[in-house]
Amino acid sequence: MSKAVTPEPDTGDMQALAKGGRTNIIGFLMRLAARLPFLFIAGRLYGADALGRFASALVVVELIALVCSMGEKRGLAQRLTDGDVEGGEKAVNLVYDGMLLALILSAIAATLLWLVPAPMFPNGMNSPLDRLLVLAIPAYALTEILLAAQAYRFDIAATVRARAIVEPWTISIAAGAFYFVQSDAGLAMAYLASIYAGLLAALWPFMRDYGLPHGWRPRPVALGRISARALPLATADAIEWGTRRLDIFILGFFAAPAAVGIYYVAQQVASLPQKLKTSFEPILGPVITRNLKIKNYTAIASQVRQVGFWIIAAQAGIGLALAIPGEAVMGLVGPNFVGGTGALAFLLMAEVVAATAVVSESALVYMARVRNLWISIATIALQAALTVGAMLLIEQMNYPEAYKAAGAAAALMLALGAASLVKAALLSRLLGAPVNNWRWALVWATAPALMVGYLATLLPEWLELLLGIPAILAAYGFVIWHRGFGPEDRVLFRKNISSADTHTENASARK
Repeated sequence: MSKAVTPEPDTGDMQALAKGGRTNIIGFLMRLAARLPFLFIAGRLYGADALGRFASALVVVELIALVCSMGEKRGLAQRLTDGDVEGGEKAVNLVYDGMLLALILSAIAATLLWLVPAPMFPNGMNSPLDRLLVLAIPAYALTEILLAAQAYRFDIAATVRARAIVEPWTISIAAGAFYFVQSDAGLAMAYLASIYAGLLAALWPFMRDYGLPHGWRPRPVALGRISARALPLATADAIEWGTRRLDIFILGFFAAPAAVGIYYVAQQVASLPQKLKTSFEPILGPVITRNLKIKNYTAIASQVRQVGFWIIAAQAGIGLALAIPGEAVMGLVGPNFVGGTGALAFLLMAEVVAATAVVSESALVYMARVRNLWISIATIALQAALTVGAMLLIEQMNYPEAYKAAGAAAALMLALGAASLVKAALLSRLLGAPVNNWRWALVWATAPALMVGYLATLLPEWLELLLGIPAILAAYGFVIWHRGFGPEDRVLFRKNISSADTHTENASARK
């Protein structure tokens, strides 16, 4: 590898990352407000068994859809950057090439899954109409590409609208409505409605910014080149996503549908802080590819450290606020779901330890995609071995079903922690600069949050949720702001960066 240049990090890039971070925080609050009603409706009206069968089907549908997008969530940024385009005809045509390839692959996959639906339903179907879930595959894949195209222009708001507002609110409202029309198929129909609503929400800004292609026509040879180049990235994306779903898939074979449904609820709650880091990816990708083009490895290391700390700091606070009153949180969905509190705690910890791996991978997929792929394969293999081992041990010890959910979550946490260590070490060696985002201020901020949380658990459940969660966040946030956040971190909360701030950031990046 040629010697890296050492220009100072581009303040414009940090502004773009900070703007994405601010939008993510707003998106998280919107997603929280929309996701909880769906979990409440699904748990109270449909029950744990129906929710478990629905969750098992989604694992297969969404994994196939992600593969059919051929890694364009991150690969599109590199294709546009390598083409040296910022817009215009060529950019539009490159996006439409990816969309056509995704549509072809999605149509083939959906047809095969329609003809052989057994992989979707290891515990059976709620209704024959559940087979219609295959129709979500092309819409899901196209939405990924449309949002990636918008993110290349730093339009993270499009992702927030589609993923944090339109999709969750649609599935919440539709699940309630379909229960009174077609209760056995209500969850599947609501999911389909949300996916296509999200597609429309992504298509609107895309057509405004990119429009229709000019002089474009299908090019089989070009599509073949895209497929070959994107295969390692698409596989890595599928594996990274699969680590968040393999546990449900394995649980579907070892546990009753109700246990799978309880675990699914815990996973949905834990996925709220996960969105903070996954939403950074579309912004971080274009920033990294532009710096890679000029071999500005110092800037990449600085951005990975900065974004990594932002994500870990936010996830740790949210994780504490949801885990400490975990029984009350799970009890909102229904009394039968309280048994998933242990799984919820492990899943929230898993999201914190995974942040380093995800941020490091944002650069590794461009710098060492094959090695990153092998690390991802090893991670999911480790997770599978740990999960199956936990299931067999729990069965041998005759522990309750709820222990299986906690065991699967603990296996995920251990596997993701190992991946974070390995990927961060590899990226640091490639960049010739540290990418570690750990700071001891995270420990100092956790201590008062734990004390406040303990006091909150002494209150009635409704007060524990109403007052306890904000109090935990406030205690954690106060300490992390004063002990953990420096001037370069606080840019996340400012819309403009002064020249003094710029100097501070650059000085920090050179350390």
